[in-house]
Amino acid sequence: MSWFTAWKSTISAGVSMFLRRFVVLLVSLALFCPQLAAADLATRRSPVVKALEKVGPAVVNIRTEQILQRRGSPFFGFGGSLFEDFFGEFGSSRVYASQSLGSGVLVDERGYVLTNAHVIDKASKIFVALPDQLKEQQVELVGVDKRLDLAVLKLKEERRYPIVQIGRSDDLMLGETVIAVGNPLGLEHSITTGVVSTDRRRLPAEDGSLAVFVQSDALINPGNSGGPLLNLDGELVGINTAIARQAQGIGFAIPAAVVGRVLDDLIRYGEVRPGFIGVIPGEVGRAFTRARGGGGVLVTDLSQGHAAAKGGLKVADVIVALDGIAVDTVHEYLSLLATYPPGRGVMLEYLHGTTERRVQITTEPVPQGYVEEYVRKVFGFWPMDTNRGLQIDALEPGGAAQQAGLQVGDRVVEVGGAGVADLVKFRQLLEKNLGVYPLSFLIARRNNGYYVDLP
Repeated sequence: MSWFTAWKSTISAGVSMFLRRFVVLLVSLALFCPQLAAADLATRRSPVVKALEKVGPAVVNIRTEQILQRRGSPFFGFGGSLFEDFFGEFGSSRVYASQSLGSGVLVDERGYVLTNAHVIDKASKIFVALPDQLKEQQVELVGVDKRLDLAVLKLKEERRYPIVQIGRSDDLMLGETVIAVGNPLGLEHSITTGVVSTDRRRLPAEDGSLAVFVQSDALINPGNSGGPLLNLDGELVGINTAIARQAQGIGFAIPAAVVGRVLDDLIRYGEVRPGFIGVIPGEVGRAFTRARGGGGVLVTDLSQGHAAAKGGLKVADVIVALDGIAVDTVHEYLSLLATYPPGRGVMLEYLHGTTERRVQITTEPVPQGYVEEYVRKVFGFWPMDTNRGLQIDALEPGGAAQQAGLQVGDRVVEVGGAGVADLVKFRQLLEKNLGVYPLSFLIARRNNGYYVDLP
């Protein structure tokens, strides 16, 4: 064998060994790389990712249509009110369709979607798009409460739907991570994260009522309204509802505690029924407010045998908080009590003299006959149905109505700004406004109408 042949054999053996090792390396990489990729995915699957994987199928896009009709003037271009007054009715009518977008979340396997009342306000048609479907479906509005800014929609297809579990908002921790999910501008599943500033931010309204929100810095964009605010367990802790226009990074959500109390009423009754504890509230004096450094609600009258009286409250006690949320005025107290329909428990904190007390009570339905008793006692009149509408039938001697100049035969047209045509509607409006005073009534006498605030 020549030296060349020996060298060639050595080279061939080396190449074969290299190829064998290279093949082994490739096989090893092929087997090991998926494990590396899986390990990499596992480290990247953060708590936020896990929460969204759980709830994503239950967050929906909402689109509404509002039909607007506008009558054009046949004297277009002149624009004078004189022409409009005399000839406006002869102009052609134009119909416009206005659209808006929002978000919602499935909270019941039967297909009930929770959203904000303002998302669907004045809508002629409401459409929902599910995450797994490109086609929208028209849905039914089954319940709404504008004061709480909550509404419930019903999907038409009968099947089991994925839902988001309602969690607790009353145990949220300062700095806890939350996730806001929605569809701003129709962009499905837009996600922002932030931390909780407080689970009970008190925001008084212009009318003196009080709303309580979860405040976080999770960015809420237009179109996010009605979408869920989630904790890292994928539980609903709020319904996104508003942003602070004066500052960026401040968002508010209706607490899950409120949602949990009223959801069943919205589904079953289409509204939130008023809860009753048997207290006629009144304002405390300025001296009390200055001495205590805060307000409260004076118990001016009690219905014996009902929740507050059975819990030990007495006339002249002062209610200072409901479930730990301070109330300084009657309006604040009533707006919080409105989130407790019949059958819900509430912790009352009150002062008996200078002694601080707490008692857990359960709200009740408004008793039969109570509204009439209340109206006679507080406002001093009672109406009846007639062929001319709702007419004052009786005045209490020396009562608020008589002192204000009301007469038997006067017609009651509005209560608290809402139209009323019969006694059934009158009772419903008074049930929702028990304790609200002064309360505005629109009274019609002959061809004149005027507003009266009673008492």
